[in-house]
Amino acid sequence: MRDAFMRLLEFRHACKLFDETRTLARADLDYILEAGRLSPSSLGLEPWRFLVIEDRALRRRLRSACWNQSQITSASAVIVIKALKAELRLETGYASRMLRRLVASDAELEEALEIYRGIAHQSRAAWSVAQCHIAAADMMLAAAALGIDSCPMGGFEPEAVAQLLGIDLGQVEIALLLALGYRAQPQPARHRLPLGALVEYR
Repeated sequence: MRDAFMRLLEFRHACKLFDETRTLARADLDYILEAGRLSPSSLGLEPWRFLVIEDRALRRRLRSACWNQSQITSASAVIVIKALKAELRLETGYASRMLRRLVASDAELEEALEIYRGIAHQSRAAWSVAQCHIAAADMMLAAAALGIDSCPMGGFEPEAVAQLLGIDLGQVEIALLLALGYRAQPQPARHRLPLGALVEYR
């Protein structure tokens, strides 16, 4: 299993050009989305929502809002990962409802809410986006397990994407876009710093 997991990491790369003649099977797309659903999130609040864009005409219009990157139109599908924002306010009750599933008593609920108040006192949007990145990583590995390529995309104009897709930026942040499909070219050489340059033990 260790070797198999490493092979997934080696297979996965930020694919810049997909084979436009190949499409994803719905079962495979559902498998990838399920990996996102099962991802861990701080306090189990699952602050992500997934918008899948398969329509080619819509993706052609979306491309101009994404710095004209070819992944948008050559991919088989693009997942827009939305990070909850407004719903995370304490007064909405969302956090309480989600936390209630995980605790056994009112005392435990209050303890968890106190932790959440510390999070909410800072930047809810930034916290929510960070959780969405965890889900994106799991979806990319799930795609790799199926031999499907991916590209996480942070290069886009949020307001333009939101206007095109009817997303209310007062309610959510667009965390990132995830393009999925099959590579059209061989995987380029991988460049990573050695472990010794990254890790410190104390």
